[in-house]
This record gives sequence, structure tokens and C-alpha cells, in this order.
Amino acid sequence: MSMTLGCKVGFLGGGGLAQALIGGLLSRGFNPEQIKVADTELHVHERLQEKHVVVSMDYTDAVQDVDIIVLGLEWDVLCQVLPTLADQLNNKLILSLQRCTNLDTLAKLLKNDRIIRVISNLPAQIQTGAHGMYAHTFISEADRTLATQVVSSTGLVVWVAQESDLNAVSAVSGSGSAYFFYLMESMIRAGRNLGLDEKSATALTLQTALGAAQMAISSGLSPTDLRKNLISAQDETRAALEVFDRLSVSQGIQTALAAAQKSSQMQVQELSDRTKSSN
Repeated sequence: MSMTLGCKVGFLGGGGLAQALIGGLLSRGFNPEQIKVADTELHVHERLQEKHVVVSMDYTDAVQDVDIIVLGLEWDVLCQVLPTLADQLNNKLILSLQRCTNLDTLAKLLKNDRIIRVISNLPAQIQTGAHGMYAHTFISEADRTLATQVVSSTGLVVWVAQESDLNAVSAVSGSGSAYFFYLMESMIRAGRNLGLDEKSATALTLQTALGAAQMAISSGLSPTDLRKNLISAQDETRAALEVFDRLSVSQGIQTALAAAQKSSQMQVQELSDRTKSSN
């Protein structure tokens, strides 16, 4: 399906998440000539030139004659770059991929408060991402719609009601891929211990993870209902899940995500305090 936004998008930084968004836009038929990217890394240039987007070493080039600017640089680099571009960024729609930079900190640095924060995750690189987004109430519905169109090119978009909710998004989906990889590692190891070879244990685990996710998405049933259906039908499933309950696995997962949320909150606050003290 061809994607027509009627605008140009500039990327400051062409790293992993930026490349994911670019790939998502192109996969929807977005014109590569409407995408500008500035990055100082040669290997990034090589990858992006293959996609036929406009690439430059000069950050100024990426913000000229564009409607949306995506911030994909590391924070320390961004702090050096943005003050030199402030006049050109004035009143343009900004999408920030910075996990730990709140809107107030960004607005002061940009001298622009038309900003939307995006918390993304690794599967965005294959257009199966899960994104949390937040903007102040004064951001127009048109800007929200436009931002949703851009970000949804790489997966699911969920808007949250308050900025602090993005810390929970970071804990659940931003870091969530690592939790599933951890579970996969454990299942593969268990399969080997039970007598399967590495290749078979890996293939069965990965396909089972894919199938479970697709069932949870498409069946119309909740994960709880799906789990209960399996327990009632299979004694071996019940035996395994009873061990999980005895080991308090569910409580452990909830405690772990609470720790991730707290870490996110602390990083946001530390960066905000550090920025204030440097001004």
C-alpha cells in the first residue's frame, strides 16, 4: 500500500531506531526522496544510500525544507547539535526517540514545544515494533495523526495519558524483547537438558513463541483464557505451570518490571537535573 503523507521527514541521526522508521516508511511506499538523514558515521551512510534516501554529514541539511524532524542521536551529541539548529527547528513537529529525555528538557533545548515523545523497541527493525507515544494536550490532533502514521509504519502505536506512563512503556515493551529472549534461552537450555539437540530445541522454542504471540493477537481470547484452556486439556502443561507458581515466577516478573520502570524514572530525572545544572 502506497503511503502519502504530503510532507518531508528529516532524521538527526541514522542509528538503529531511525533506520527502523525509515525502513517502515519505505515499506509503505513512502518516497525516499522525501527523507533526509544526517549522520557522521560512514557505515550509516552506506546502509542508507542503499535505500536511496538523501544522506548528509551535515546536520543542517537534514532540517532544511522538512516538516517533521526525528531525533535519533545520543543525548550528549544532541546537546551539542541542537543549539546550532534551534532557529531552523522552530515550530516544526519533532518526534523524539530519546528514552530518558522528558518534554520539558527537550523544549528548553529546542526552544520549541511542538514535540512528541516515542518509546520504541527492537522489533521495530522488522516492522513489528510496539511503541508508546505521548504529547502535551496542546499538540494538535493533526500532529498526533501525522506522528501516528509515521511511527505505525514499524508496528503498533499506543498513546498514553501522561508522560510518566512512558516509564511503564519502557519497562513493558521498550525492554520487553529482552525478557522474551531470556525465556527463549531458558527453554532452549531446558530442551537440551531433556535430550533434544541444539538445533531442534531452538527451532521448537522460536516457532512456539511465534505461534503463541499470533494466537494471543488473533484468537480474540486473553492470554489468561488461552493458558487456562491449555491447562484443562494437557496434564503436562499443568505440571509445568504449577512449578512456575511454586517458584513465584509471575511475582518475579512483576517485580522485575517495576525495577525497570523505577530505573527509567531515575534516568529521566537524572538527565533533567544534569541539564538544568549545566544551563
